[in-house]
Amino acid sequence: MHPDRASTPQPPAPRTPAGSSTRFSVPVDAALRAAGWHPGRWDIVQAEIWADTLREHASPAGHRHAVFPAAVEAWAEFGGLDITPAGPGRQIAPAALRLDPLHGLHLARTLGDLGRALGTELCPLGEETDTAAVLAIDSEGRVYTVDHTGDWYLGPDIDHALTTLITGIPPVRLTAG
Repeated sequence: MHPDRASTPQPPAPRTPAGSSTRFSVPVDAALRAAGWHPGRWDIVQAEIWADTLREHASPAGHRHAVFPAAVEAWAEFGGLDITPAGPGRQIAPAALRLDPLHGLHLARTLGDLGRALGTELCPLGEETDTAAVLAIDSEGRVYTVDHTGDWYLGPDIDHALTTLITGIPPVRLTAG
């Protein structure tokens, strides 16, 4: 047993408001369900496999990934999903997503550098499949994306980030200063 598994994260308490059938808006819920998500989805075995793979990987220069509960919990609930939004976005095109942290396997230094600049640690979450932008989550659960045009903030948690990406809400560009 891996030493970190002694504190294996448990499924989070339901975040659905009383009297509501879903925690997501209709278009986000529809896209997630079409991808195979459902309330209570929790594949901790796959999440731990990804965690072990990321922990064991070192770049040729010795850079390693940070792995923490917020990432493992996001992978357990949403990992492995291929999300294809339907319809146009609100302000920009919605993003098709592949939630598999191994898309960021070789970006330990990039994510480490951005995490230091933000005063946190970052771990890969997946990618935007059309642009190959890498999605990352920090130790507090905030979500970011890194692409050829810059670094972007998607939201304070995975729910907000998925809503931003699936509905075509523009992310916030991270800037120095």
